[in-house]
Amino acid sequence: TRSLTITSVDQSMFEKAQGEKVTLPCTFELSEEDEGPLDIEWVLIPADNQKREQIIIMYAVDRVYNHYYAGLTGRMQFTNLDPRSGDGSLDILNLKASDTGTYQCKVKKAPGVQSKKIQLTVLVKPARTKCSIEGSQEIGKDVTLKCVSQEGSPLLSYDWRRVSGTQNLPATSMLNKNTGELLLKNASREYSGTYNCVATNRVGTDECSVELNVTPPVNTAGIITGAIIGTLLALCVLCSIIFCLCKKHREKKYEKEVHHDIREDVPPPKSRSSTARSYIGSNRSSLGSMSPSNMEGYTKTPYSQVPSEDFERAPAQNPAFAPSKVAAPNLSRMGAVPVMIPAQSKDGSIV
Repeated sequence: TRSLTITSVDQSMFEKAQGEKVTLPCTFELSEEDEGPLDIEWVLIPADNQKREQIIIMYAVDRVYNHYYAGLTGRMQFTNLDPRSGDGSLDILNLKASDTGTYQCKVKKAPGVQSKKIQLTVLVKPARTKCSIEGSQEIGKDVTLKCVSQEGSPLLSYDWRRVSGTQNLPATSMLNKNTGELLLKNASREYSGTYNCVATNRVGTDECSVELNVTPPVNTAGIITGAIIGTLLALCVLCSIIFCLCKKHREKKYEKEVHHDIREDVPPPKSRSSTARSYIGSNRSSLGSMSPSNMEGYTKTPYSQVPSEDFERAPAQNPAFAPSKVAAPNLSRMGAVPVMIPAQSKDGSIV
């Protein structure tokens, strides 16, 4: 007895690049015995067997249901707008690496039921390929040129070529196509030039370039000597700055102590003028009570003996200034009381 048959059996594996479009085929033929409603389902079978199959799109009762799988929403559709014509193929647009997996087409029209599995692999083209140089670019040294693609599905293959001067790589070069490393042993001036790396996989290529400049060895001894001398000079300058700062700090500290050192145990000195005035006042009062008869004896008393701390001096300390004797005038004839006014010498003593 004839029943429903899936006719698209030519290709069951697809490899596409990211961003491209793929059409997963699923054509079928119905028989006269298939009288039930037509149902077409596309199911994604996860790689992990622990997870369940998930319907991504379905045609049932003359209607399309495509909201079951959020990862493909807006990027999938039936190839034929009317799958009843016998074409239930599926279009997936703008492919992503996450779209990789096994897809199964199921066609049901009772009593016939058929299915077909298709393996889809979404590959990423090589992209953001970077070239670099590792090692010293000096004559006689080993230099390694590196090439790495930041994006790209395995298996990636790398190839180096020289684009300046001779097109051939140096005779001492060693290339690793899997890692993208090109080793140049015992480099010479002839190795200088521009090198180009091409990264390739099954869906695309990408490339980058690098400039190699092999130079004579540098004078390391001179560089080391200069660095040592520069370091010593810097240390000397630093020590000088520290010494000046410490000296300045000590001077400020000493000035502060001298200006603010107040001795509370020493009483303030008495004023010279006040002492002299008190002494003169006392003498005036005594002179006013004296009579002319006893003035002669009083004038013999030197005014240098002022009872004051500032005016008490030993005769040996001021030998050049002897107290002068002033003769008392004849008070009886003048009719007035004589007043003795003390005079002050240059050294501060009373005469």
